[in-house]
Amino acid sequence: MTTPRFDLAIRHTLHSGQHSFSLDIALQSSCQQLVVYGPSGAGKSLLLKAIAGLHRPDAGHIRLDGRCLYESTQGICLSPQQRQLGYLFQDYALFPHLSVRQNIGFGLQRGWLNPGRRRQLAAVDYWLEAFGLQALADQLPATLSGGQRQRTALARALVAEPRALLLDEPFSALDPALRQQLRGELADLLQRLSIPMLLITHDAADVRAFGQQTLYLQDGRLVEPPAGLTEIVHE
Repeated sequence: MTTPRFDLAIRHTLHSGQHSFSLDIALQSSCQQLVVYGPSGAGKSLLLKAIAGLHRPDAGHIRLDGRCLYESTQGICLSPQQRQLGYLFQDYALFPHLSVRQNIGFGLQRGWLNPGRRRQLAAVDYWLEAFGLQALADQLPATLSGGQRQRTALARALVAEPRALLLDEPFSALDPALRQQLRGELADLLQRLSIPMLLITHDAADVRAFGQQTLYLQDGRLVEPPAGLTEIVHE
């Protein structure tokens, strides 16, 4: 029997004043590219943060390619660093005071501002070239276009050779023409790397581009998609 790439059972309740929100999902998928689709407020970002180790669920388990990242009954909860996942935030979360090169290399070792290892320098140079960022290597994020910031953030997520890639609405901040271009670039990259990817989105175009398997999330639950959504996604 093939080990699922993604094996998740996550239960968590958030409270804010008199209001509460519960995320309660269970899924298994052997697909390399999994898309979780749904409206704003459905719990998509909370799901992604739980997988990344940025938010601890109340109960359940999280396994990627058979590796246990979280298991409530056994008290297992690996730190974000131990999980070895690449995370692309919706706003890219680049450090404004660091150059493109320094942003990409930030997670490779302490003291990146004075890097001393040739292999790590070579890894950063590789991704600068892969994303066409060599000429921008010494520029700050404020001077970059939206597409350049996204490429920088994606390079930073990939430079440490993560076990899987987590993408939070990666194209929502871009204009329509640039979205289409960067979807194509990311699709080509994923095909070359063969890295597992989980993408969350409310944009049907993302589903068409990346959804080897698509799950619909609404009000913290995986449900059947609304009438007409299947036709929109697969048009």
